[in-house]
Amino acid sequence: MAKPKKTPRPKAETPKGFTDYFGSDVTQRKEMLDGIAAVYHRYGFDALESSAVETVEALGKFLPDVDRPNEGVFAWQEADDNDKGDWLALRYDLTAPLARVYAQHRNDLPTPYRRYAMGPVWRNEKPGPGRFRQFYQCDADTVGTASMAADAEICAMLSDTLEEVGIPRGDYLVRINNRKVLNGVLEVMGLGEDQARKDDVLRTIDKFDKVGEAGVRELLGKGRLDASGAYIDGVGLSEEQAGPVLAFLTSKGASTDETLSNLRAAVGSSAMGAEGVDELQQIADLLTAQGYGADRIVIDPSVVRGLGYYTGPVFEAELTFEILDEKGRKRQFGSVAGGGRYDDLVARFTGQKVPAVGISIGVDRLLAALRAKGRVSLEGQGPVIVTVMDRERMADYQAMVSELRSAGIRAEVYLGNPKNFGNQLKYADKRGSPVAVIQGGDELDKGVIMLKDLILGAQIAENATLEEWKERPSQFEVARGDLVARTREIIESHS
Repeated sequence: MAKPKKTPRPKAETPKGFTDYFGSDVTQRKEMLDGIAAVYHRYGFDALESSAVETVEALGKFLPDVDRPNEGVFAWQEADDNDKGDWLALRYDLTAPLARVYAQHRNDLPTPYRRYAMGPVWRNEKPGPGRFRQFYQCDADTVGTASMAADAEICAMLSDTLEEVGIPRGDYLVRINNRKVLNGVLEVMGLGEDQARKDDVLRTIDKFDKVGEAGVRELLGKGRLDASGAYIDGVGLSEEQAGPVLAFLTSKGASTDETLSNLRAAVGSSAMGAEGVDELQQIADLLTAQGYGADRIVIDPSVVRGLGYYTGPVFEAELTFEILDEKGRKRQFGSVAGGGRYDDLVARFTGQKVPAVGISIGVDRLLAALRAKGRVSLEGQGPVIVTVMDRERMADYQAMVSELRSAGIRAEVYLGNPKNFGNQLKYADKRGSPVAVIQGGDELDKGVIMLKDLILGAQIAENATLEEWKERPSQFEVARGDLVARTREIIESHS
């Protein structure tokens, strides 16, 4: 009789494009999100938690017109008797769920509705280095008002948020542009109803931050050679037709007034363009009245990312300090947030336009920026470890750890095999513990404990001479009643 085949063991590995987050990563992200939420709450925004699963129909703006309805998202079809159940999908972002929530509950919600949301989103896309299929977003939106005061408020709130979490003034800029200004530019270019050519112009504008003014000029015309030597065909516009686009992209002046004046010249006689410039003027005036100067928030026509999606003002938060890349080269950190006005999204559900404006912060990028600035450490601090010298005295050790916890100090008793004391210290080291508490029989008889400063001990072991080690002992005796106070002193000395 043949032996039954053994079921192969599953591979212990994360799916492609996903990753696991441990201790300090999770803690630091939560602390940062708590700081962001505090600013949003201060501005009067309410928290919203919507389902991680939406119908594919609700997420339709991300789906291509093909037979595969789950392209770009993780989706599945619910089973029913006729195999015609609803297609469901993990949310792609936090904006589409907001549109659904507002359309569904609009009669019960205040107008305007101001909400913030934080959580993971999922994208069924090809992963790459640092690019995962699941990541966190942090959004704030105002739905139901066309007032530019809402746009100005979002920009002010974004500025306050960056400073709240540890990006100092001078290390960031919130930059503002307007889709209506670009529409005005397209209008005066004389392309008529040639939508395909307009789309080509938009795609070329989107490359401005990579190829610069000269590159855009070539791509709007006959074309250009890229860095690899390949020739890229251009849009085929004349110099006269391309002029308004280049004037638009290079219109940033030495002051807000000069920038707005240059934009008015770029849009010429376009009513749509003039409306966009007026909106930028309103936002600038409102921000100035609140004390937000050009050192924090600036009108900048070179912001082109997202212009194809938004219907009015667009915003981008850029970190301006330099970091070293993997090859040791200096480069600016770049964008950590983006947003703008989108007045068409809710109309998919209601048939009526509902004005909306919002911002989305890239949580992982902002956390990476804080680490680059030294605002958070790569390794979080672990708990104080109360070691076990005598397993029969576990109640004494639990009493110690209870005192530490009651005082707000993170602590735990070693619960492994206490036979080898060295293994207990290795465990404390692996946990990143700042202090080890030691009390054997001799210490118990004397009414004392030994405190081992593990951080100082590691520093001494790495750098100190024998004389320095004697002068700066990392392990010392304290009265049992001073457990909490002396432990706190050690922790605070390293904070």
